[in-house]
Amino acid sequence: MTDADRISRAWTLVRSVHDPELPYLTVEEMGMVRGVRVDHGQIVVTLTPTYSGCPATDVISEDVTSAVRAVEPDARVEVVLSPAWTTDWILPSAHAKMREHGIAPPEQASADRAFLTGEGKVIPCPRCGSRDTKMVSAFGSTACKAHFTCTACLEPFEHFKCI
Repeated sequence: MTDADRISRAWTLVRSVHDPELPYLTVEEMGMVRGVRVDHGQIVVTLTPTYSGCPATDVISEDVTSAVRAVEPDARVEVVLSPAWTTDWILPSAHAKMREHGIAPPEQASADRAFLTGEGKVIPCPRCGSRDTKMVSAFGSTACKAHFTCTACLEPFEHFKCI
């Protein structure tokens, strides 16, 4: 089997791994998979967590390792923190899934510093679409999300912060 075939097969397996905190999304859709390569005959998957202190990093690494080792027994995962993960890497398919699950996805490039928390910006409600929302807390259920409330439908929701 060629290295290209091995990489392709590893990518297929990596694409099956879900984010433990957002189980309706894969780690690929979240933009955490930076690449799959062969290094000295060994498959290496490179991951960048959504932020350097993400508590799910170990679980994600173990899940990716387990998935790929099903066909590549000596495969390994490298966690790379530079360049830092950015919401720009989230695949478009993830945005729709976030909305379906009540999370407002990032709307702009991460270069817009005001979008780090949503403070001073209008974050539309993922449930009713209203732009009449307010931030309740800069921190939601995880450090990468902020907590908002929609003043139109009164539903609470989280916003995935741009990083």
